[in-house]
Amino acid sequence: MASNTTHSFEPLQNDLLLRTARGQKVERPPCWVMRQAGRYLPEYHRAKGKSDFFECCRSPEIASELTLQPIDRYEGLIDAAIIFSDILVIPQAMGMEVVMVDGKGPHFPEPLGSPEDEQYAEVMGREVDVKESLDYVYKAITMTRHKLKGRVPLYGFCGAPFTLMCYMVEGGGSKIFKQTKTWIFKYGAESKKLLQKIAEFCVEYLALQVVAGAQIVQVFDSWAGELSPTSFREFSLPYLTYICDHLPARLKELEMEAVPMVVFAKGAWYALEELCQTKYDVVGLDWLHEPKEAYAVAQKYGKVVQGNADPGVLYGGHAAITKVVEEMVEGFGGGKQGWIANLGHGITPFVKPDDLKFYFQEIHRLSGLHQEIAMPTNVDLAAAEQRIHERNILQSDW
Repeated sequence: MASNTTHSFEPLQNDLLLRTARGQKVERPPCWVMRQAGRYLPEYHRAKGKSDFFECCRSPEIASELTLQPIDRYEGLIDAAIIFSDILVIPQAMGMEVVMVDGKGPHFPEPLGSPEDEQYAEVMGREVDVKESLDYVYKAITMTRHKLKGRVPLYGFCGAPFTLMCYMVEGGGSKIFKQTKTWIFKYGAESKKLLQKIAEFCVEYLALQVVAGAQIVQVFDSWAGELSPTSFREFSLPYLTYICDHLPARLKELEMEAVPMVVFAKGAWYALEELCQTKYDVVGLDWLHEPKEAYAVAQKYGKVVQGNADPGVLYGGHAAITKVVEEMVEGFGGGKQGWIANLGHGITPFVKPDDLKFYFQEIHRLSGLHQEIAMPTNVDLAAAEQRIHERNILQSDW
């Protein structure tokens, strides 16, 4: 079986993040942030030039260059790269048109209106060649692995089925998710058929990213928090679970070794324990989680957590950043096991790159000062679970 990929890459020099993701004890917490390759960096705009967003995604050369920018800028502070791409390449490959509108974000000119919509039948009936349709992503991954020269591992990723469905029926982002709620409550059976088709696509897409050179993969359920606990269990969790249950087997069929899997269900704080009971190795946390409580629950199941500072703290100056990092280091067991330092969501526009640098520096500094401990000794696990249970009751469907 291939050790990682069919390509010949230079040996990995910094495997801190991969060791952490596998639950091993480490010397310090690894660092990276979601959307670290993005528009907050001045070099991003120079490399992007006049190309639109999806043109950058479809150009392996540009995507690779953008992926490497934060690795170069934060050399010695950052422990992973994530391929520059977008979760919406999957709906595009499934035959839907998606454009990026300046000042608005992603837009589907013709979203799925209802199961009677002719396009719904076309999407459900279309057999997509996942390898051919997203070949540009795999080329970008392979090119980036070669350019990294083993400096840090490379994340691949995809959008979660529920989040992708949201975009496909809403036509873009939303504040009230009218179309999404119409679909899941009025057309539940048809919604589940679409979600299953997307989940199967995700498994193949992630597997082919690993073949191309991805060393860890993440599933982004960005809109999970729009669901109640009951709806999450029906329309999100089964399809997240399908991915982590089937990806290792698909990799084995492709004669590839399994890689660590990360799930990030933003806003679904009520589902922490359920996510920890899946086969994902790492559970991403947004800033709605109290670090000590979340870490205690994850440790119970032998899971690693990733997160979870509010990205907005990067607007608040050095003192605010230090305070948040102190809370994370203390809450996540000192960073010697079970914690990948990140933000609670992607870095937001207008952040000063030097403030992100200070965030990384403080994680290094403060975790180095913290004495190694196995778990927060002042956390009552039973009490933490009870608080989460009480919050679930308040959020449940009545």
